[in-house]
Amino acid sequence: MATLDTQPRYIYKIVPSSSPNQNDGFVHLSMAHQVANTLNIFFKEEPLVYILRIEYGTVISDIRWESPDGKVCGPRPGEGLFPHLYNGLKLGRDEVESIAIWQNEGGWDKALKGAKPWLVY
Repeated sequence: MATLDTQPRYIYKIVPSSSPNQNDGFVHLSMAHQVANTLNIFFKEEPLVYILRIEYGTVISDIRWESPDGKVCGPRPGEGLFPHLYNGLKLGRDEVESIAIWQNEGGWDKALKGAKPWLVY
């Protein structure tokens, strides 16, 4: 988990393939250890997602660490704060280091297991 003395190398944006993202004025992101629960809570029925891997150092000045809204997803103990990108909703080749495509095969376990070398803190 990120603490004041350690920073993640990468943060991740989950983009659904079939439903549009909502525009909150910022980009919701997750750290590697938060991706599984984010998938299981918000993308449970999504057949396919694109995972954008963003090098934290390239966006650090536009990141705010915020807690998840308990009204939306309930308490998520042990997950800590989530990164939110406030840069005018810009996510392009300057921000995105790489992209993975994951399929929901009766749940996200298989995709997450196969992503271990790529999904890193």
